Amino acid sequence: MALVSLRGVSKRYEAQPILCNVEFHLKEGERIALVGRNGSGKSTFLKIIAGVVTPDGGEVIRRQGLKIGFLSQTPQFRAGVTVREAIEEQLEELKKANRRYLQLAEKLGKEPENRALQRELEQLSNYLDYHNGWNLEERIKRVLQQLKLEQFQDRPVIQLSGGEQRRVALAALLLQKPDLLLLDEPTNHLDVYMTQFLEEILLRDRYTFIVISHDRYFIDRVATRVVELENCKLRSFKGGYLDYIRQKEELLSVKEKQFENLLRLLKREEEWLRKGVRGRLKRNEGRRKRVEELKELLKEERRDLKSIEMQLRREFYKISEEKVNRRRVLFEIKGLSKEIGGRWLIKNFSTRILQRDKIGIVGPNGSGKSTFLKLLIGEEEPTGGVIKRADGLKIGYLDQRKSILDDSKDLIETFCPEGGDRVNVRGRNFHVYGYLREFLFPPEHLTKKIGVLSGGEKMRVALALLFTKEFDLLILDEPTNDLDIPTINILEEYLLEFEGGLVVVSHDRYFLDKVAKKLFIFKGDGEIEESYLSYSDYLELERELGELREEAKKVKQRKPQPRPPRKQRKLSYKEQRELEQLPEILERLEGEIAQLEGCLSNPECYQREGLEPLFHRLEELRREYDQKLERYLELEEKREQLKEA
Repeated sequence: MALVSLRGVSKRYEAQPILCNVEFHLKEGERIALVGRNGSGKSTFLKIIAGVVTPDGGEVIRRQGLKIGFLSQTPQFRAGVTVREAIEEQLEELKKANRRYLQLAEKLGKEPENRALQRELEQLSNYLDYHNGWNLEERIKRVLQQLKLEQFQDRPVIQLSGGEQRRVALAALLLQKPDLLLLDEPTNHLDVYMTQFLEEILLRDRYTFIVISHDRYFIDRVATRVVELENCKLRSFKGGYLDYIRQKEELLSVKEKQFENLLRLLKREEEWLRKGVRGRLKRNEGRRKRVEELKELLKEERRDLKSIEMQLRREFYKISEEKVNRRRVLFEIKGLSKEIGGRWLIKNFSTRILQRDKIGIVGPNGSGKSTFLKLLIGEEEPTGGVIKRADGLKIGYLDQRKSILDDSKDLIETFCPEGGDRVNVRGRNFHVYGYLREFLFPPEHLTKKIGVLSGGEKMRVALALLFTKEFDLLILDEPTNDLDIPTINILEEYLLEFEGGLVVVSHDRYFLDKVAKKLFIFKGDGEIEESYLSYSDYLELERELGELREEAKKVKQRKPQPRPPRKQRKLSYKEQRELEQLPEILERLEGEIAQLEGCLSNPECYQREGLEPLFHRLEELRREYDQKLERYLELEEKREQLKEA
């Protein structure tokens, strides 16, 4: 039986239809990603399932006793409650179950044959197993650490930022593990390490959930089904995000054939009408009606076809790489340092930013990324070092507050401050509506004030406004926050075509893999590493090197003991020599791997040595290390077995 079913559900707000007679079923264990444009009704869909919003028509059926946890975009908390209290209040049922379990276990010790006690104890055990209700204190501590809430646990929730409050609400829901989890943009305001933790816990603990997210790698990793909400209809695709895109390609092919067939049918019907005679007048009226219906259907199919074509074109959009021998130096940075409140965010960092550089700024929240952007634009002064800017450098800066917008102005005033209704974009002249349509704005938004727009709509306006101006360098701070996937695809297309430099802070791995050609990685304590790896490759290498270091520690702790002289029948002389030499070989390989890793982090080194040879050598060393480690463990095991024999 389904956990939740929607049968013929409809919902509209004023003249805007959100859901039109939709059918939807969710089974236990399913992990659904809900995608669609901002304003298409995704949040409303979740609220209908949660019971927060009532549909205009149709039926919502929930399994009896179903417990639903809902992470909204604006979570509410009791006045004065601290972070720790807010989380623990949501775990009262699990704590009560734990206490009852201990009471029953004690009673059963005195009455071991009591069947009623046995049944209740078994039910409680299953309940605590399903909701991961054991070791609650340890689990609370880990979630607080991973979501970087530990330092806030005694602070009132109301004193935290909006993003931090959402992390508190997310932590409580993850620890509850309800029967169904509804998550509205959970990865907003999470850094990549928090997002990876969320992915791991959702998969490991087998949550059933529906999630709205614009993080395409997150969707690809966690989803078993992608449901698309478009034009008030639902369309379902099996698998993660990449499966969804492949199936959209197949759907496009089917739609093209359907469109051609409908077009042929319409032509035949119109030809029949032209040849009709007066004696068939009555039947002609029926055929005319059919032709009109076919025209409407063709119009709808053409719109659907165009939408899918545009989505796929933007998804796979790439720009040809051009060889540029001489590029203008936009920034020359030498020995840059920045200290705030006794904490070093940047320490002795030197680099160059050139024309057409596409640089992604990554690292944990609070590591200094936004401060670095403010240093570049001169909004903050460095503690030490020099930042040299090119003469006449024109910078377009978009911060998280979207400061370039004026809430009192409407869209026409924002884009045409001198009057008129035309804008110039990359050498082309557009009517302002035609241009804003590219950013998914309907015509009725033109007279809306900026102040009444949602966060996502404001970000779309800010980005659209930036692209109407001439800049040498764009500096963007978390531009994909609050954007839907179609708008992120538009942003990616514009940035790839942009001929100036780009410096962008983002936690969106898919976005950075597509746009950034170089990374500045803020590692903490003022250290910044440069890398030409894609962000997802860097994270994978970081994970593998972490595992390698952990394994190396274990090997050092397991160095072989000297062979007792009394026992001669052990390893052969050759094997014993090999066993004694392997720790030294492993240490040497570790050093070479670390040296190569350092070279890959140093532009002077990897430009001198070449990226490809360095990567090949690193792979060879890692393979050799794995082989030697396996041989070492094999000989150790053999030695132990001979010793026991």
